[in-house]
Amino acid sequence: MTVTFLVAMAVPGQGASSAWVQLLPFALVLGIFYFIILLPMKRRQQKVQAFLAALKEGDKVVTSGGIYGTITRVGEQALQLQIAERVRIEVSRNAVVGYQGQEPVAAEGSGSTS
Repeated sequence: MTVTFLVAMAVPGQGASSAWVQLLPFALVLGIFYFIILLPMKRRQQKVQAFLAALKEGDKVVTSGGIYGTITRVGEQALQLQIAERVRIEVSRNAVVGYQGQEPVAAEGSGSTS
């Protein structure tokens, strides 16, 4: 009984090609997901990281909370912004979303991948 079961399992017959055909739509969905969702998100993240790394003293920026200021000190994780005369605050580097008067670096929902 065991021998016939093993022999039946060893012979793939004509069902082997249909397994590849069944996996093809799954592979296509994964490929589409990668090119439509993951790749643009990765590009946007690289653009934001490059922007944050390039911040320097004197840049006029906007934070995610809507605070406008000029960078007076740059740290590894934080920036010091001058928001008025003799008024300085320290914010996280990740809170900066763009330069004053320009579009945010990675505008959500813009659909732009370039």
